[in-house]
Amino acid sequence: MPAGADEQALTEARRKPGLPGLPKLYALMLTPAAVVLAVDQATKLWATSTLSDGRHITVIPEFIQLRLVYNPGAAFSIGSGATWVFALITAAAVVGILYAGRRLGSRAWAVGLGIPLGGATSHLLDRLLREPGFARGHVVDFIDYNGFFVGNVADIALTGGAALLMLLSLRDIPFTGTPARTEDPAPLPDRSEA
Repeated sequence: MPAGADEQALTEARRKPGLPGLPKLYALMLTPAAVVLAVDQATKLWATSTLSDGRHITVIPEFIQLRLVYNPGAAFSIGSGATWVFALITAAAVVGILYAGRRLGSRAWAVGLGIPLGGATSHLLDRLLREPGFARGHVVDFIDYNGFFVGNVADIALTGGAALLMLLSLRDIPFTGTPARTEDPAPLPDRSEA
């Protein structure tokens, strides 16, 4: 099949609707994002209602416990005085992923982008809508990894999504779905004469 036909077939595959009005792979990207967003926000709601009295719940002794922390900064509470900067960075990341998703040609990349998209969107909602105010909100963290750091489901999604994206890159899985052109492999020897 000529190279132009490959690209035309890929373009048509991208346009097949997944959700009404959305290309199939874009809709696929939004699916894990929505799941991560819903699970993260639901677990934060649970944490704020259950752990707000200072209660700690041991999950795995000397490794994981649940305790409520409001984080104004980034990972490890870095930059706690610059919450609005993190809101801008997170908003840019969400917009960047949504924009890049328009070029998707791979299911693996769609899932790989959707997972951190959900985590980033959830953190952005915390920054925009939680106390102490718009674009200064604190992220709800409640999974304590033995005092090393305290995180949430969105952090797990961001870390896992980043690992998946690195794996896709290392394995040379094309983002657009168009495989890199390689030389034709050498023909196999004809064994019918043996």
